[in-house]
Amino acid sequence: MSIINDEALRQCVEDAVRKIFKEHSPEGQSPPQQERLMSKQKLAAELGISLVTLTDWMKKGLPFMRLHKRVYFKKSEVLSSMQQTMKNKEAKV
Repeated sequence: MSIINDEALRQCVEDAVRKIFKEHSPEGQSPPQQERLMSKQKLAAELGISLVTLTDWMKKGLPFMRLHKRVYFKKSEVLSSMQQTMKNKEAKV
């Protein structure tokens, strides 16, 4: 009788999940990757703005989420919101 170790079991489960996903998803698609959340400090640094400016943008509708007492952003949502804002401003001119 052989006993399977944790690593071998994990690999078997991963392979099975990949196989099932491949069978049931359109060709060429990979499993969805979960987007990492960004803190206020990280997003402000990446956009090259101050935390005060970022807070002002949040008050004006920049999408964010609260987890416990902290604020986080999804970069894709922020960029999409910024693009929509630019389109709206261009349409008004």
